[in-house]
Amino acid sequence: MKKNATSRREFLRTASLATGAATIGFPQILLAQGALNKLNIAQIGAGGKGASDTDCCASENIVALCDADRNQAAGQLRKYPKAKYYQDFRKMLDEIGKSLDAVIVSTPDNLHAAAASLAMRMGKHVYVQKPLTCSVYEARYLRHLAREMNVVTQMGNQGSSESGLRRAVEVIQAGVIGPVREVHVWSNRPIWPQGIDRPKGEDPVPPNLNWDLWIGPAPWRPYKKGVYHPFKWRGWQDFGTGALGDMACHTANMPFRALKLGYPTEIEAESSPMNNETYPLTSKIRFEFPARPGMPPVRFWWYDGNPGEKRVKIYRPGREVTKEVVDMMGKLPGSGCLVIGDNGKLFSPDDYGARFYLCLKGEKEFVDGNKHEATRNIPQRIPRNTYPGGTDKRHHIEWLEAIKQGNPGLCYSRFDIAAYLTEIILLGCVALRARQKLVWDGPNMRAVNTRVADKYVKRMFRAGWRLY
Repeated sequence: MKKNATSRREFLRTASLATGAATIGFPQILLAQGALNKLNIAQIGAGGKGASDTDCCASENIVALCDADRNQAAGQLRKYPKAKYYQDFRKMLDEIGKSLDAVIVSTPDNLHAAAASLAMRMGKHVYVQKPLTCSVYEARYLRHLAREMNVVTQMGNQGSSESGLRRAVEVIQAGVIGPVREVHVWSNRPIWPQGIDRPKGEDPVPPNLNWDLWIGPAPWRPYKKGVYHPFKWRGWQDFGTGALGDMACHTANMPFRALKLGYPTEIEAESSPMNNETYPLTSKIRFEFPARPGMPPVRFWWYDGNPGEKRVKIYRPGREVTKEVVDMMGKLPGSGCLVIGDNGKLFSPDDYGARFYLCLKGEKEFVDGNKHEATRNIPQRIPRNTYPGGTDKRHHIEWLEAIKQGNPGLCYSRFDIAAYLTEIILLGCVALRARQKLVWDGPNMRAVNTRVADKYVKRMFRAGWRLY
């Protein structure tokens, strides 16, 4: 099999993995400090989400914190005084890599693949924030690399740890709402700047920030205070993946698993005005998925846009499909997931899929999915995450336990599944940037009707940066 092609056999294997945790046996993984001791963990991207990622793993040895901005790491360095500080993750892994067991990557999307691939190539287990990568090609690359290196992986879509999400997967696959032909998912993002062009001029780089390292593999651009860093990077095409990349790894997670969605055959996007710098203020994207064994074709709709946005009318699913949702909630919530089958609808009102409701044909309103008569006799098939702590911490502990047990299959969002989900989601970003319908050849990662999409499927890295 070609390195960047996926056979039908592999597709079917991954689709089956998306249902639940695998029970495959793996050889016991030897830890740098011994199997009975705490793990030695390095954090890349120490501020923002990286801070909570580190804290979720505070039961282990936090030995290094890496961030291109010294100020972003300052608070965590006080909390973990024994941790060594680095600005360049490459230098960190070169100097202390042999003493590490695992690495967490919580940088802007732009750096995920470079950092994760280097750590994995060194045999380190990795936890990478969502979206897993910045491009379709990088997601495919990390999926194959994780399998090659046999490391324990987890993507940070922490809703995967929720019992409600896993139960919704079981309910849909048990046929409660019948064959599913339509899915609608919407988000209240962006809550950061989008739909803007690059500002002119240049500002002095603050002494605490290594701007070259922060840019990473992206094309060089001058520093502008308060424009990209911190947090405002998500809407910029060179650094983030917009509302779709940020939230669909959460909100599309449940239907992706339940419906065993593989590669779409067609993707088409419409949006508010689009430029070559940032993602739009609002968008609507259609994915067409072919029939899978025992399942009909599915039309998947994605909508994003901040409900408070006054400059444009944001995209949302129509009243004809959301009537019961509006009746139950009083209004259409800012985000949600609606799965429509021949025999009814399943609705989840939160980003993580932790809660779900059912409205079957002949019923006038949604009922809590765990209390609905139709779900009472459906057996549990998917193992539950019963580790202590909240949603995010349980998701991290699942990864830590998988490392200690030498069982990559324990992770519900391991790259075998998460990279597949990311790859499919990022096709929406490709369609937005290509500004035309894509007729998609999934195994070969290319649009058969246009070459315009090629440069968005696999981006060029700046000199000095690469995948490992």
